[in-house]
Amino acid sequence: MLSGLSAFPLTPMDQDGVVDTDHLGRLVARLAGSGVDSIGVLGSTGSYMYLSADQRARAISAAVEAAGNIPVLAGVGALRTSDVVSHVRAAERAGAAAALLAPVSYLPLSDADFAGLVADVTAVSALPICLYNNPGTTHFTISEDLVATLAANPQVVAVKNPAPATSAAAQAQIAFLRRKTHDGFVIGYSGDALIHVPLGAGADAWYSVIAGVLPDLALAIWSARGDDTRLCAEHAKAAALWEVFKTYGAIRVAPHILDLLGLGPAPLPRPLQPLSHDIIAQIDAALDAMKVPA
Repeated sequence: MLSGLSAFPLTPMDQDGVVDTDHLGRLVARLAGSGVDSIGVLGSTGSYMYLSADQRARAISAAVEAAGNIPVLAGVGALRTSDVVSHVRAAERAGAAAALLAPVSYLPLSDADFAGLVADVTAVSALPICLYNNPGTTHFTISEDLVATLAANPQVVAVKNPAPATSAAAQAQIAFLRRKTHDGFVIGYSGDALIHVPLGAGADAWYSVIAGVLPDLALAIWSARGDDTRLCAEHAKAAALWEVFKTYGAIRVAPHILDLLGLGPAPLPRPLQPLSHDIIAQIDAALDAMKVPA
């Protein structure tokens, strides 16, 4: 269910954080018809931490309705366990296929804290859980050992890891998790700029921002798995775009791509500021190099 290519769309909203569910539905319907295997709403680029509980629930409901038969993975992370539980229950009611659970915190968490959160969530909901390992935003690393421990719970069915920088690191991580987790556990990765590394090492899933705006590009990369030369060549076609992703962050770059495609607007949640004209020019140059039509 959570293997394959998962497209993560932006969440269109106004400056007060009210989700434009019609717009979100159109974005999701476009992805559902593109050939991706699942759709991930309310990830980091989907601005989940900038949305109230009721707006998150509206977003998930709209996405599930628009996705049709395509499974929807819904972000549920929050500071308090009680809020996470509420988000999980809302996702379950809306028909989400699984919950994407990040170790969100203000004060630093321990492994025991996050393990307790997973136990509390799975005690009140049957929704499958994908562990969201995103230390760049949460400042908490879900170690391979902790993934293995948490995967002893059969509801923990997948992990979304940041893409390693080297093939050796990716191969070692995937081999360890294969040995230590249950059959069918999905070892997935995000970080589009380096995704060719874990895909070449045998990853089960790619949880992708670029698939949420340029699904054909992502599908071409995903379909090249098993042929390292072709995989690297397809990924390299977007080298200029990966550089602006790494420099400015996908959440700042993706909205401009949507605008160019006539699929916007999707303004950044405040206090995040719009990109400068100079940076937009860099994005435009990257897209021109890829021959993405405006």
